[in-house]
Amino acid sequence: MTLQKIDKELSDILQHIINHENSINSEIAQVHKDYTLSAKNLYRYLVLRSFDLRKYHDTLSDLGLSSIRSAEGYVFSNLYNVVKNLRLIQKTSFKIKADIDKIGYKKSKKLLKKHANSLFNQTYKKHFTEIMVTLPNEAAEDKEMIKDMVLSGMEIARINLSHGDLDIWTKMVLNIHEVQKETKQKVKIYMDLSGPKIRTSSIEIQNKKGKTSNAIPIRVGEHIILTKKDILGKASVFGKKEEQVEKAIVGVLLPQIIDDAQVGDSVLFDDGMIKSKIIAKSEAELELVITHSYKTKLGEHKGINLPNTILNLPALTESDLENLPFVCKHADIVGYSFVRTGADVQKLYDALNEYKADDIGVVFKIENKEAFENLPEILISGMQRDKIGVMIARGDLAVEIGFERISEVQNQILWLCEAAHVPVIWATQVLENLAKTGMPTRAEISDAGLGVHAECVMLNKGPYINEAIKVLKNILIRMEGHSFKKKNELRALNLSKKYISKLKNTNQL
Repeated sequence: MTLQKIDKELSDILQHIINHENSINSEIAQVHKDYTLSAKNLYRYLVLRSFDLRKYHDTLSDLGLSSIRSAEGYVFSNLYNVVKNLRLIQKTSFKIKADIDKIGYKKSKKLLKKHANSLFNQTYKKHFTEIMVTLPNEAAEDKEMIKDMVLSGMEIARINLSHGDLDIWTKMVLNIHEVQKETKQKVKIYMDLSGPKIRTSSIEIQNKKGKTSNAIPIRVGEHIILTKKDILGKASVFGKKEEQVEKAIVGVLLPQIIDDAQVGDSVLFDDGMIKSKIIAKSEAELELVITHSYKTKLGEHKGINLPNTILNLPALTESDLENLPFVCKHADIVGYSFVRTGADVQKLYDALNEYKADDIGVVFKIENKEAFENLPEILISGMQRDKIGVMIARGDLAVEIGFERISEVQNQILWLCEAAHVPVIWATQVLENLAKTGMPTRAEISDAGLGVHAECVMLNKGPYINEAIKVLKNILIRMEGHSFKKKNELRALNLSKKYISKLKNTNQL
């Protein structure tokens, strides 16, 4: 591609961004003042990423110019300078003028660190990336367990409200405060709201020997019934030729999913270990056929994912609303599970406003396909407050979008959040083998190293959690000396194209 052609196409993209600036200003009217520049940059990034930029990189790199690969945090300034320098090389005039707010690389880095420090801990240490650890219920009775974690390097204690009860959580909070006084180290408290629990209901099946089983046997090709009825489960019956004579029946804890699901939709159980498809539907039941399975049994209270289904479930459940006063009183940060849209963000913000919880941080957990596809909307809505972050909940997200796509999707989340200068939590199975067995795998050490691209890394509980914390701390110290974010090829993002198209269709851009 000639310099003239690159110049023309990049100039057109630059002008495209400039032309949308007034529309962008109206779109961010409700954004918190600390996020005004960041919101503008996010919109500019979405416009930029609606184009395929791969064809420009090699030529620009050969010329010693920025190849736009690392422009997430300072879109306009980067592109403006690329075009300006192209004109200087060609000795042609540069007349593009724009009276708009600019963000350079240094300012973008400063904004991201400012927002991360505001949400997490504003401390000076050898590594910038924070370490969060999920507390086990035992931490309610064992203060020394928390103290050891803090001395090993834990800076944020996570209390998962999906497990335990108010008494357990209260004891954890008291222990954390005591540990802070004893160690003189600041530890922020992060509490996860549960969100709707989409799971199989209780299963109790007696075998011929009179023993009770809490699971039903399953096989590929078998038909099972998912029902709204209050039932303790029923196993399939097969004939002498292995033909299915009677279908297994399993209940669900949230009957609403039966209403929302449609024939042809996928239904996944137990972290995607069992895959099925809906082949028939009635008012109270779904008939499924098992298409793939890595397990021979489907147990009770196992997670259910419906990646192709739009679920009309509240992101904030009655249980979440009951727990919110406790969260607002004791937590520094609240994790918002099952957030899917900007409207969901507003529901939580309205609830927090009722309790005058202006200072609490909010983290949006991106754990399903719908949340990922609506991430720009969630970020813009989220920017109404000044302390926000995003968690890449890689476990549920991988089940929803497919394990082969998780690397691609987690990168896209990182890019969008960097463009918005929103801190990210890298979560799920980080150093899990080390925490559980005391021996890390090589793959998880490499994965932990990638955590340096986020502003916080979350570890889950395990008997060797202190070793895991220490290893992660050393990895972060080493890796941060080599890297701050990263460069990428930048093909056009479907996410950006869809969002920009949506705004154009509603005359917002």
